[in-house]
Amino acid sequence: MRKTPLITPFRVAVVGAGYFGTFHYDAWSRIPESQLVAVCDHDLERAMPLAQKYGAPDAPLATFSDVQQMLATVQPDLVDITTPSGTHRALIEVVAPHVKHIICQKPFCGDTSNAEAAVALCAREDTRLAVHENIRFQPWYREIAKIIDSGILGELYQVSFRLRPGDGQGANAYLERQPYFQTMPRFLVHETAIHWIDTFRYLLGEVTGVSARLKRRNSKIAGEDGSLLVFEFENGTTGLFDGNRLSDHAADNCRLTLGEMWLEGAAGTLRLNGYGEIWLRKFGSTCETQHEFTWNDHLFGGDCVFACNKSIVEAWRDGRDAETEAHAYLTNQHIEDAVYRSAETGTWQDM
Repeated sequence: MRKTPLITPFRVAVVGAGYFGTFHYDAWSRIPESQLVAVCDHDLERAMPLAQKYGAPDAPLATFSDVQQMLATVQPDLVDITTPSGTHRALIEVVAPHVKHIICQKPFCGDTSNAEAAVALCAREDTRLAVHENIRFQPWYREIAKIIDSGILGELYQVSFRLRPGDGQGANAYLERQPYFQTMPRFLVHETAIHWIDTFRYLLGEVTGVSARLKRRNSKIAGEDGSLLVFEFENGTTGLFDGNRLSDHAADNCRLTLGEMWLEGAAGTLRLNGYGEIWLRKFGSTCETQHEFTWNDHLFGGDCVFACNKSIVEAWRDGRDAETEAHAYLTNQHIEDAVYRSAETGTWQDM
């Protein structure tokens, strides 16, 4: 595949006008090199408020219910797909022959086979394809990566993350924002834990094996909503993802960090709390010290949607692979598949 650069300024069309898609329009409106030119959604009534908000005062963005018509009319340089995962492969098949740069939300293409087919198609078309995997771009994880690199924690022993958003109880769980969550046959790992599979790899490197226990606690949904996942990494670190969408954690906004993290090393321990604060404790000490850093508390997750899209287009502008280039992102999905195999068979899965 040739490294096709993204020429700036560039024209962006967004497909999807749902709950999370609204964060993408906001992000593109603040990236100086980008120009939003179109909103595409099967529901034009849902698309119109976004077209008006992010267009010029006297010229709303063009709105479409058909992707092919949108491509022919506005001829975008980049298409951002924010629709549910079951639509991804078909949309990429339509877009890839016409556009050289595509960003696609996760869960990417619904399953690994569809994701691999989409990656292969884009390679044949010489079209860049990246996954909008935003959690690794949350500012606390970018700062934690710097702390790890500094060596102040020493040799790393273990990372653990406790997912506790508190939004999964009862018959109305998820209906306000993303009602399709209720019907997903694979839910917590496929939709949510995949974020931390990716973030653990960002912080600690490649995974060599996994073990999983999954549980459905809310009988009103189709998929699992609780999990205990154990990871081994090439560098010898052990990882634990302890996920439960029914419980909450100490935070004014449980959707800011979605939970709490600990990193334990030979020289000290790092703790991330629900306020996006990082606390450090030296080995042998009983005193925690807050690690000061700055971040933008805007919309979702410390403005991580903006940070993710900005990072992708900066890499493409420079002719580099993005951090979440789709061909590399497939590794996360292979790990996800291994998690489900482990839960089904009760066995450790080597990667």
